[in-house]
Amino acid sequence: MKVLRTLLITAIATSLTAVTFASEWMTDYKAALSLSKKTGKPILADFTGSDWCGWCIKLHKEVFDKPEFATWAKKNVILLELDYPRQKPQAATIKKQNADLAKKYAIQGYPTILFLNHKGDKLGEYGYAAGGPAKWTKAAEAMLKQK
Repeated sequence: MKVLRTLLITAIATSLTAVTFASEWMTDYKAALSLSKKTGKPILADFTGSDWCGWCIKLHKEVFDKPEFATWAKKNVILLELDYPRQKPQAATIKKQNADLAKKYAIQGYPTILFLNHKGDKLGEYGYAAGGPAKWTKAAEAMLKQK
């Protein structure tokens, strides 16, 4: 019984660690490009207003914060959050980087999800879609397969 309990605790801890790691979002664009080049995975760049944009908050709650999405992301993409908060503090370097990227990619609304290659070239664009992580990731995969 004790061995079974230990195995169960280990399995849960391992799966939680994997999900936590997979759902960590980078904030440094250049580091994301570098990791994309190293791994061959595209970048999922989330242009978001995390503390004021209703659709952004909804996308995170319904898709990005779910374990199914974290598992998919770990296998398929580099996560990059480009946030434009109104209340949350943000480092000046990140604020400038994000403003420059919004101009570079002509972002006109939030949330905007861009899929980028390791050179920063746009592979696809997406946003909020109802239906949870399975529906969202299926559409994302279809978009990425076309490129």
